[in-house]
Amino acid sequence: MQLIRTSDEEKINVLEGNPYFSDLNPEIIAEVKAGMRLYRYEKSEAVFWEGDESPGLHMIRQGSVKLFKISPQGRELVIKVLDKGATFNEVPVFDHQPNPVNVTTVEDSEIWVIEPDLLRRCIAQYPELAQSVIHNLCVNLRMLLGTVEELSFYQVTNRLARLIRKLPAEQLQGSKEGRLTQDDLAARLGTVREVVARSLKELERSGAIDVDRGQIRVVDKERLVDWT
Repeated sequence: MQLIRTSDEEKINVLEGNPYFSDLNPEIIAEVKAGMRLYRYEKSEAVFWEGDESPGLHMIRQGSVKLFKISPQGRELVIKVLDKGATFNEVPVFDHQPNPVNVTTVEDSEIWVIEPDLLRRCIAQYPELAQSVIHNLCVNLRMLLGTVEELSFYQVTNRLARLIRKLPAEQLQGSKEGRLTQDDLAARLGTVREVVARSLKELERSGAIDVDRGQIRVVDKERLVDWT
């Protein structure tokens, strides 16, 4: 992790483009920017760990990160992969509790961090910021409910088909370094590699995809949609 020097103008532009702060008046923006810092992370570097004290609200300037949990048996479950412009780690900032997940970078990344104590003071002082926080937490809650629905109502093959439809081609067919492995897919689906392998075979037998040397190619989009 490396601290990057930035200007006040850049901080203001970032805040005005973020859903938490975009509708706030300049007075609040000016106060929040005083607690902003920008950090550079290398690929696969830890941003923070579950159970540690929250370092603050995070906003991705460039790159991407994965939010994940580790089971007692050591299996990784990816909660979400977030890209440029996304905000994360809101919950411990606002409930004063430790980080609920682990976060590492997927690629070289630059991430803004806003001090948690500063945000808590601003929320107590400015009701409009509190309203914005409530709205965005509700958006996140709906996203998590959608994840629970998928885990509860869809089999792994159906969830895998849905995931394949969403992923960019370079993560399915690109170079070995940038392509998702079966272990990566399993982590995103909350299952294990062996189950993903069987599901890929099932999708391949149906004519929806073709799998060759670790590369996944969609050959019939309509059949793939039928699985979702």
